[in-house]
Amino acid sequence: MMSSTAGSKPDRTAAPADSGRERIRRAAYELFSRSGVRAVGVDTVIAQAGIAKMTLYRNFSSKDELILDFLDRREELWVNQWLVAQVMERADQPAQRLLAIFDVFSAWFARPDFEGCAFLTTMLEISDRCHPVRQATVDHLANIRHFLGDLAAGAGIKDSDAFARQWHILMKGSIMAAHEGDTAAGQRARELGQLLLASHGVSAC
Repeated sequence: MMSSTAGSKPDRTAAPADSGRERIRRAAYELFSRSGVRAVGVDTVIAQAGIAKMTLYRNFSSKDELILDFLDRREELWVNQWLVAQVMERADQPAQRLLAIFDVFSAWFARPDFEGCAFLTTMLEISDRCHPVRQATVDHLANIRHFLGDLAAGAGIKDSDAFARQWHILMKGSIMAAHEGDTAAGQRARELGQLLLASHGVSAC
């Protein structure tokens, strides 16, 4: 989950809110977030957006291009503007911010509209490791680890990359557990996170 000051990409595809392009993007975001990218066809996006098919293909040359746009938008809205912002607001110290991720997750998991991680879902839906959409999900997940690595380094952890990978496993595991119906997965992951921090000699008090 990349912070807004740690290499976030500008929204190159921004458009007026009432434009056909923006209506397509909003419809795709809602549909792909809720149902995944494979189950949602272009015709469904067109119907949701209330635009002509020509309008979609004038703005996006293919469904893959629309998915890539969705992933970029997901990073900006879900990662930067929601998760990172919430974490920064809840805690002041790097170690406390790492744990705050799971406080944010706990509230998210309890929501009736909990939809899971779009990057993980999309990656699992695309089996071809060389496919540009799958590669994009890997890149977005790497951006999350960069944010975690920055927090780990700020907490004084020497191998911040290795720690970020461990912390990311806790995050992804808690999301999958929440998918199974474990609404306490965030708290369970937080408790494991406290043990991991302690193993590195870091206190989050």
